[in-house]
Amino acid sequence: MSFMEKLKEKIRSEGRVIGTGILKVDSFLNQQIDPQFTLEMGRELASRFTGEKITKVLTVEASGIAVATAAGLALGVPVVFAKKGRASTQDAGAYSARVYSFTRREAVDIFVSGRFLGPEDAVLIVDDFLAHGEALRGLVEIVRQAGSRLAGAGIVIEKVFQGGREKLKGQGLRIESLAAIKHMTDGHIEFL
Repeated sequence: MSFMEKLKEKIRSEGRVIGTGILKVDSFLNQQIDPQFTLEMGRELASRFTGEKITKVLTVEASGIAVATAAGLALGVPVVFAKKGRASTQDAGAYSARVYSFTRREAVDIFVSGRFLGPEDAVLIVDDFLAHGEALRGLVEIVRQAGSRLAGAGIVIEKVFQGGREKLKGQGLRIESLAAIKHMTDGHIEFL
């Protein structure tokens, strides 16, 4: 069984669909982490970007950090994560973007210190979900502010029906998803 099929099976068996837009995979990805499976996810995402000479993996706190770390391990590069909200210790030269969280129903500013991303970097963005595309759009904006080269985005689960990929299509962003969901209803998940 391929890794993608294993992931789909794990989503079907452990995921819970709420309504038509929310998929809870907190038993292995968002709250409780299955470390071995997370390493496999990171390796699979990293393998899709071999040859890109990636120097940094970028994600946003909090649930993207585990998979981004696994991808960073596979690539042998540091992982940088955007913090939600400005910390009192934040550098004056931080990059920032405003993103709307549909899960939390609020807009937040995300920040990355200018010390950790620069023009010499080739960045792979890694995140747990791509839904409406807000977090990914904000991370792309931060990479551009830093003058870094954007290698692409590796996503664990994409909810295609929520249009995030389409919103980012015009930016020429390469997006690789491990599991792409076409449609969800209570108790049913249809993958592409």
